[in-house]
Amino acid sequence: MKVRIDSGRCQGHGRCYDIAPGLFAEDGEGYGMVLGDGEVPPGGERDARLAAANCPEFAVEVAGES
Repeated sequence: MKVRIDSGRCQGHGRCYDIAPGLFAEDGEGYGMVLGDGEVPPGGERDARLAAANCPEFAVEVAGES
């Protein structure tokens, strides 16, 4: 499973990095960014889904669900 942020949609609400700080961080301008290559570590699936579900702009995407 991988996560990504659509930078064209992100408005900097910060919910992704508040909910899943192991997957997302804040860039220098306050927008969300994916940490590393976006690969979700074992046990992080719930946080990835919660971050996607709580993004008001639907900018967080989860791919590779099995």
